[in-house]
Amino acid sequence: MVKLIRQGVYYMDGRIVKEAQAFYTSDKKEKAEKNTLSYAILKAHNIGDEENLRIRFDAIVSHDITYVGIIQTAKASGLKEFPIPYTLTNCHNSLCAVGGTINEDDHVFGLSAAKKYGGDYVPAHLAVIHQYMRECAAKCGAMILGSDSHTRYGALGTLAVGEGGPELVKQLLRQTYDVRRPEVIAVYLKGKLRKGVGPQDVALALIRATFASGFVKNRILEFIGPGIAGLSMDYRIGIDVMTTETTCLSSVWETDDKTREYLKEHGREEDYREMKVAQPAYYDGAVTIDLSRVEPMIALPFHPSNAYTIREFLADPIPLLKAAEEQGRKIKGDDSFTLTDKVRDGKVYVTQGIIAGCAGGGYENVAEAAEILRGKSVGTGEFSLSVYPASQPVYKALTDAGYTSVLMEAGAVVKTAFCGPCFGAGDVPANNGLSVRHTTRNFENREGSRPGQGQLAAVALMDARSIAATAANGGVLTSALDYAYNKRIKKYKFDSKIYENRVYRGIGKPDPSEELVYGPNIADWPEQIPLGKHLLMKVVSVLRDPVTTTDELIPSGETSSYRSNPMKLAEFALSRKDPAYVGRAKAVAEEESSRRTTGALPEKILKELGGFCPAEGTIYGSVVVSNKPGDGSAREQAASCQRVLGGIANICKEYATKRYRSNLINWGILPFVCKQAGLKVGDYLYLENIADGIVSGEERFVAKVISRGATRDIVLETGALTIEERKILLAGCLINYNKELAK
Repeated sequence: MVKLIRQGVYYMDGRIVKEAQAFYTSDKKEKAEKNTLSYAILKAHNIGDEENLRIRFDAIVSHDITYVGIIQTAKASGLKEFPIPYTLTNCHNSLCAVGGTINEDDHVFGLSAAKKYGGDYVPAHLAVIHQYMRECAAKCGAMILGSDSHTRYGALGTLAVGEGGPELVKQLLRQTYDVRRPEVIAVYLKGKLRKGVGPQDVALALIRATFASGFVKNRILEFIGPGIAGLSMDYRIGIDVMTTETTCLSSVWETDDKTREYLKEHGREEDYREMKVAQPAYYDGAVTIDLSRVEPMIALPFHPSNAYTIREFLADPIPLLKAAEEQGRKIKGDDSFTLTDKVRDGKVYVTQGIIAGCAGGGYENVAEAAEILRGKSVGTGEFSLSVYPASQPVYKALTDAGYTSVLMEAGAVVKTAFCGPCFGAGDVPANNGLSVRHTTRNFENREGSRPGQGQLAAVALMDARSIAATAANGGVLTSALDYAYNKRIKKYKFDSKIYENRVYRGIGKPDPSEELVYGPNIADWPEQIPLGKHLLMKVVSVLRDPVTTTDELIPSGETSSYRSNPMKLAEFALSRKDPAYVGRAKAVAEEESSRRTTGALPEKILKELGGFCPAEGTIYGSVVVSNKPGDGSAREQAASCQRVLGGIANICKEYATKRYRSNLINWGILPFVCKQAGLKVGDYLYLENIADGIVSGEERFVAKVISRGATRDIVLETGALTIEERKILLAGCLINYNKELAK
């Protein structure tokens, strides 16, 4: 089904050839490296050298969890108008989960910013962020940067990247996105999918094959091969958006007449151009997928890579559910969480089905689900089915074609465009519930439960077709491959009037006379101090998980409503993994504040340091220690919450994603790596002349560890840092850096 080739390959004569078998000289290899789609797109947007890219994007996009912080940061750095097209969507905080006016206040702020600085504004419930960009902005050969990790428009020939908010701030200030030239992996598609197999099945098979080994981490996936021709655009889009879960940097596909037709249907045929790989092309590795062998898949809790074919799973579900159940019990902290009880009479029963968002809410996913449910019933028991079309145009097309009525008659609830089910702000299952979802992620607590309050539910990812088959079977988990239905669906019709009559189109039309409208929850970023000559750090949290997601660093769900208020949001930092973290971090911050006031560290700290005395010019901050942090969301708040609580560094064995490490740097947090730190909560670390080392380009620093009177040395490494990143760390954060530039 999926095979990995862990060596260089050539794409030549329509097939993949291993480098060792191609017998190409080095000069031919160098030329072939430039024949990829990725090389051409990156070159067209790069103002740096060949290896150290400095990218300027064609457009940027944010949703209502991120745009307030981005605009506030850019404003503090001197923003006058949006210099490139900026789209503000409202699909995450569409419901005010905490009550009051908080979310709608953010929306009013967003509209006022679009008017003042010249941007587009998409009101709540009109479209999820990525569907709107597919319909209205993505174009062949372009690059788009989004403050959401699932910013993926590769199926339309757009190289799109999801990053934390500070990277969008840089684009608004006409700075660049700096990255070493990424390696490129060919994803070679052949064969044709069988009826009942959908895009999520292909995506989960790809994620299962690549995630654990990190094979495509921070690389670009380039989709090529004869199998593309047999995939509709909705299928390509559905596969493409899930590439984020492989931890790749971005993705791009060859384009064809189907791409042209999609853009034409959306009134943008001029944005099409054929994009074909010039052969021979050299890739740093390859993934081959035989689409004819892909089966319906299920990703069990608590990660999209925990995937199996539904056939494999149903053949012996107890051991697989038992493993997830044990993980859930560790999360919850007791033995009350159950998954094995979902197996009854040899069948697996689920309690909820969801088809939603940028992955599941596409027209064809929903239409085929409706055909499977035609004349059926989801039943009157515990099982429920909710469907969220990805945009109002998709909703209208489904309604005009009669599919909405079919779903409603079957007992499904059809709702407006909203990303809530993807991050725990909508359709939270009951305690001990098992939900099957065609959404993007199934991390622990991602569905909205609160283990600290004795709650835990779980999500398994599946394709819309198998979810519909499960619904038609009353909640008994069922593969769509085994289900008889009419796969032929009516052609999609896009109605542009929906956006014409509701979206505020302000790109290129700033009005400086407009005032930003602030709600009472919207607050400025607190001031951050520059890095001192020397650094004393106290370990305030040690996370033992093999991988720590951004959902665990700062929970999603209703906490997202506070993202416009940095200090309020910070109260939730690590609340589900280390509830004592906030108190410990605040104590360090208060001690540092006292040091700045009195000029000396508090006696309590000096006593704990024993006979060791830090040199003059030492600043004091907290540090979080973990194994592999940052998998998942692009949210900058996973870093900024640590910073506003006095955090000065992270120490880990490796970073799960580039975007989390970038977020740390942009918030002035030193991104240290140490394979064998052996640190405990309460330990101190002292780094002498850290500022000089950062200035001079050092990447290795010797830190003195003071632990209960004993001292030892460890080596901390930052990895490669650009000149700008070093300056940001020295300044204390991106805001400070930009203020210095403006002087």
